[in-house]
Amino acid sequence: MKTLERTVRVDKPLDRVYDYLVDFENSEEWDAGTVRTTRTEGDGGVGTTYENVSRFMGKETTLTYVVIALEQPRTIALRGANKTVIAHDTMRLTGDGDHTEVHYTAEFEFLGFARYLEPLLTLPLKRLGDDAEDSLRLALQRL
Repeated sequence: MKTLERTVRVDKPLDRVYDYLVDFENSEEWDAGTVRTTRTEGDGGVGTTYENVSRFMGKETTLTYVVIALEQPRTIALRGANKTVIAHDTMRLTGDGDHTEVHYTAEFEFLGFARYLEPLLTLPLKRLGDDAEDSLRLALQRL
């Protein structure tokens, strides 16, 4: 299993950042790897599903994400899956009226043949995390 962790701090109120991030369709704006995210079922709460198309290492891949936990305004957790990977994404938010810190953890469990490629994915995943951190910071600063 590979894990990425990033922390982004912005001068924006906690509630505003949470409201933006809890709508996973906004990942098109803040996740550098995301090409398109579409809500396919639900109202945004626990159990809501999204189809996420991402570009990784030059290829597009589709994952189905499900919201597995929400604790307003502190935690957002999703589970994404396809035939080669299971992803667990957790955003933990802290802050006050003027500042918010988002601690983002993404865990990737590779399945099937992809398990054997996992050692080769360390650098591309680090790059993905770095790009996502930068794009998340920029998107949140625009709120």
